[in-house]
Amino acid sequence: MEKLSGFLRLIRPLNCVMMGFAVIVGASLVSFLDFSINLLLGFVTSFTLTGASMAINDYYDRDIDAINEPDRPIPSGAVSPKGALIFALALSIIGFVAAIGTNFPSVSCFVIAAIAWIVSVTYVTKGKRTGLVGNLLVSTCVVVPFVYGSFAIQEPRLSIVIFTTIAFFSNTGREIVKGIADVEGDRSQDVGTIAVLHGERTAAIVSTVFLVFAIVLTPFPWTLGLVSPWYLPFIVITDAGLVWSCILLLRDYSRRNARRAKNQILLWFVIGLLAFISGVV
Repeated sequence: MEKLSGFLRLIRPLNCVMMGFAVIVGASLVSFLDFSINLLLGFVTSFTLTGASMAINDYYDRDIDAINEPDRPIPSGAVSPKGALIFALALSIIGFVAAIGTNFPSVSCFVIAAIAWIVSVTYVTKGKRTGLVGNLLVSTCVVVPFVYGSFAIQEPRLSIVIFTTIAFFSNTGREIVKGIADVEGDRSQDVGTIAVLHGERTAAIVSTVFLVFAIVLTPFPWTLGLVSPWYLPFIVITDAGLVWSCILLLRDYSRRNARRAKNQILLWFVIGLLAFISGVV
């Protein structure tokens, strides 16, 4: 049971579920939502490939996590490094098979899935040490499911650009906050995050800028008539939460508070996804 729990924690299931739901949101942005086999396969693709990237990430981060996150599955001994790679391979195979079946015989979803996998592996093997560039690579992986979902049922429309841009900016802000939380371990491994290169205060400011960009864009889906009024209450909570997290972070950009802020921002992301889903169903 402990080993099973280790593998489950390895993939960060909440992140996987969110990425799976992002496919559904992306599909709903371009067509009336009809729960079909394509959406199910799209969810499976996004969930498993996200899980694979999380496992690969923990494999390459095992030395850093030994300092920053000693309770993570690999440094704690719950999962071996080899076991993490085998698990990532199994998840990748499942994800690619599901991608091939999505909207078959079209190969567009498989191509998008392959690109996302390449970007994620590039990030964990090389991009992570590049700091902001690495943050942008992660955000690219985050927005891909929205695009994938639109291709799963038909060709995408221009409206999805707004949603993917919001997701891109907001996730980049959170990635920079994570850099503040992990600054000690990142510095020991020469990872060039903004927090390491320019200090925690600068990182907090840059993170806030990205989050504010995302907040500024959130009214556009409503003003352009792309969503129903059900979008508004959820997005108001999301925006208010992000503003509050930014204020707290700017007041106290310590490692401990950054950990708290990154968890808060993830919660606002979940509510934001509910806003998108409520506004288009």
